[in-house]
Amino acid sequence: MVKLLVIADDFTGALDTGVQFRAKNSMVLVHKRGDQSLRDILEKDMQVLIVDAETRHMSPDEAFQIVYDIVDTAVTLGVSYIYKKTDSGMRGNIGSELTAFLRASKSSRIHYIPAFPQMGRITVNGIHYVNGVPVSESIFGTDLFEPVRKSAVKEIIAEQSDVTVYQMGKSTANCTAKGILVYDSATEEEMLRLALELKEKSQLHLLAGCAGLAAILFGMLGLQTVRPVLPDFNENLLTICGSTNSVTVRQLDCASSAGMKRICLSPEQKLKKNWPDSEEGRAFIDGWKKNMCAGGNTIIECGVHDLERTSAYMRRKNIDLTEARYRIADTMGGVLKRLLDCGLQSTLLVTGGDTLLAFMQRIRQNTLVPICELLSGVVLSRFEYNGNMYNLLSKSGGFGQEDLLLTLTELIKEEYAGETVNN
Repeated sequence: MVKLLVIADDFTGALDTGVQFRAKNSMVLVHKRGDQSLRDILEKDMQVLIVDAETRHMSPDEAFQIVYDIVDTAVTLGVSYIYKKTDSGMRGNIGSELTAFLRASKSSRIHYIPAFPQMGRITVNGIHYVNGVPVSESIFGTDLFEPVRKSAVKEIIAEQSDVTVYQMGKSTANCTAKGILVYDSATEEEMLRLALELKEKSQLHLLAGCAGLAAILFGMLGLQTVRPVLPDFNENLLTICGSTNSVTVRQLDCASSAGMKRICLSPEQKLKKNWPDSEEGRAFIDGWKKNMCAGGNTIIECGVHDLERTSAYMRRKNIDLTEARYRIADTMGGVLKRLLDCGLQSTLLVTGGDTLLAFMQRIRQNTLVPICELLSGVVLSRFEYNGNMYNLLSKSGGFGQEDLLLTLTELIKEEYAGETVNN
């Protein structure tokens, strides 16, 4: 039986959290609605299962039902610990998913610590901050698809829930109250203290939070650790970017200014259905692959500085934001699949959960095994495709310093090249 079930709302979030549990017998699974294999996997002798429920962009009602069904199945089978991973930028259906978690668990309360201090996300007096700025005034407040309109965690939950929410501050004194209990935390030390107090009071079974809290939880559940063995990296880095987050945009600009090759898809290329599979698309991608074979690091991105032309194209073709998000992710995933089919050998970096999921769907895989974090927020995983093993780096669009890509290339080239992995 799985000891700990983690439920995330997108793929990069699942990997960010999964890599914190450096445990034997762990897996990241993309859950499909009606997927009967979830019950079978939960019954296996596995320490940790991280399920990507893919609810980030769903309606609140749809997200509620999917999370409810997953939790209900886990509780029925007797899974000991359940952790609802939420976005550190407070995006997605946080209120409806926490409500589903609470009701399906048949419990009176869940404990929610939304901070991720390692990445500059903290909660003070019930207000969630990103790098010192209230979240609604941060980059997540101007998110193109899901802007966060409020900064008070209680108000964010209340947008989708009628459950009583308690602002607990930094105290667990009233941790048996009924409802969703939200805790302040501005440092890893404060998170550790809260977790230890909840453990002493037997309140660790139903928790919610980000990857930072997951890292703390790992050490408290007596999970067997496994030392990650780093693989032999190809020194050429291929970055596939479907994110329009301003943090990622600055990273791309920094890398291209330093000389990294950069390919920007036009509005027609990124928004035309199945463009990578068209004759024109295959010709373009094959040409890019030939250039990459000459060596060096390459970025392929969705035209992050071309929003005006993209918007005009969307208006002409009557494509709304939801459809555009899906088409861009599918195109970027299709481009990467085509490059691998052509025999490209590179270390891969995929930014954005939608793009990563689209790629995995393109290659017909629904599981990844995270190995470690190369940098904070940058997860290394491995997958097999067409008989070959590939190194896949992934990160959320809002994570990382401006020089992230340059740091990664140096890290791969100087520190990790030449090491081997046990396949």
